[in-house]
Amino acid sequence: MDRRWTVLATCCLSLFLVGLDTTAVNVALPAIGAGLDVGTRGLEWTVDAYTLVLASLLITSGALADRFGRRRVFRLGLVVFGVASVACALAPTAGVLVAARAAQGVGGAMLSPVALAIVVNVITEPRRRARAIGVWAAVFGASMAAGPLVGGVLVAEAGWRSVFWINVPVVVAALVLTAVFVPESRAERPRRLDGWGQLLLAVVVGGAVAVLIEGPHLGWGSPAMVAGYAVVAVALGAFAGVEARREEPLVDPRLFRRPPFLAAAVGAVAVFVALGATLLLTTLYLQHARGMSPMAVGLVTLPMAIAATVCAPLSGVLVGRFGARPPLLLAGAFLAAGGLGAVGIGPHPDVRLLSSALLLIGVGFGFANAPITNTAVSGLPPARAGVAGAITSTARQLGSALGVAAAGGFLAGAAPARLAEASRPGWSLVAACGLLVLTTALAAPTAAPRRKPPMNDPKTEPNEQRLTPHR
Repeated sequence: MDRRWTVLATCCLSLFLVGLDTTAVNVALPAIGAGLDVGTRGLEWTVDAYTLVLASLLITSGALADRFGRRRVFRLGLVVFGVASVACALAPTAGVLVAARAAQGVGGAMLSPVALAIVVNVITEPRRRARAIGVWAAVFGASMAAGPLVGGVLVAEAGWRSVFWINVPVVVAALVLTAVFVPESRAERPRRLDGWGQLLLAVVVGGAVAVLIEGPHLGWGSPAMVAGYAVVAVALGAFAGVEARREEPLVDPRLFRRPPFLAAAVGAVAVFVALGATLLLTTLYLQHARGMSPMAVGLVTLPMAIAATVCAPLSGVLVGRFGARPPLLLAGAFLAAGGLGAVGIGPHPDVRLLSSALLLIGVGFGFANAPITNTAVSGLPPARAGVAGAITSTARQLGSALGVAAAGGFLAGAAPARLAEASRPGWSLVAACGLLVLTTALAAPTAAPRRKPPMNDPKTEPNEQRLTPHR
C-alpha cells in the first residue's frame, strides 16, 4: 500500500474518535444522569465542556503544530485524549466528569486540525488531495452521524461508562500506527507565536460558546448575559486589532476578504448548525415523546450515517474533477429538502418519514464537507496547513454549538406531547442552513484543481513542504 494512504488511514482513525465522542455521549445522557444523580443542566455541561474547550483551542493547536512538529503534537493529543477518556469512564461525580470532558477537549483540539495538516502535506497533488479530503470528510461525517447508534448500543449493552472506555483501544492503535507510518513535518519557515492573538481568540470562541450554553438558563437579557456579550465583543475587537497590526498573525484578517475562503467558513458554520440541531431534535423527540431506547434512536438515525458515509468520498471525486461548486449545490439542496420534509412531521408520525428526512440531511452533510475543507485548505500555503484545517474545524464546532443551543431553546419547557410542534422552528432552521449553503456555493471554485509538479521537480513551488520520516 502507498505510504501516503496509510498515513491518511491513521489520521482518519483519530478523526473518527473525535467525531464519535462529540455525538455518542448525547444518547448516554439519561443514563449518566441516573448514574451520577445529576440534573439537566449538569448533563448539558457534560456535552458542552468538551465542545467549548475543543473550539477554543483548535487554531492554537494548529499553529503550535506548524511550528513544533505536527507528528509530535498529534501524538501528544492522542495521549491526552486517551487519559481523559479513562478519567471520564471512572468519574465518581458529575463535577469530575465535566472536568474530564474538558480535558478530552484539550486532546481533541490537537487531533482534528493537526491530522488534516499531516494529510495535506503528505498528499500534495491537487486531485489526489481532493479525493483524500473526500475520504477524510466521509470518516468525519460517518463518525458524527453514527455516534447516536454506537452510543445507543454501548449504553444498552455495557452501560454509559463504556462510551468512554471504547476510546482507549482506538487511541492505542492510533499511537502505534503514528509511530510506524506518520512522518514528522512542520512549517519550513515557522512564524513567531502570536500569544496575544491566541489568548484573545480563546476568549472569543470560548465566550461565544459559553453564551450559547447559558443563555437559555440565565435569560438572554439577564445582567450576566449582557456582561458576556460585552466580553465577547471587546475580545473580538481586540483580536481583530491585534491581528491587523502583526506581520505574522495567527489568522490573517485579509483571508476573509477572499470570497472562496469566506464562503468555506460560512458554509462550515451553516452545515454544522444543521447537523447539531438535527441530532438534538431527533434524540429528544424520539426518547422523550416516543419513549424509544437509545439503541432504537440510533437505528432511526442510521440512514443519515450511511448517506453521509457514501456521499462524502463521491463529493471528493466531484471536487477533484469539477471544483467545489457542484457538490456544494447538491449539499445545500439536500439539506434544505430534509429540513422542509421534517417540518411537516406531526406528533405521532411513522418513524420511516423521519428516517427519510434524516436520509436527505445525511446526503447533504456528506456532500458538504469535502468542498468546504478543500476550499479552506487551498486558501493558505502548505506552511500554514495546520491553521487552515483549524479554521474550518473551529467553524464546525461553533456551528455545532449554535445548532444545539438554538434547538434546545426551541424545545425549552415543551411537554413531551408538544415536542413535535416545538421542533418545527428547529427543522425550519435546518432548511434555512441548506439555503445558505446554496448561496455560499456561488463563491466556490468551479474549475477542478490544477495538477502541481511533482515533489522532485525543480519547478516545485519554493514553499512546498518536503517531508522526511521521523527518525
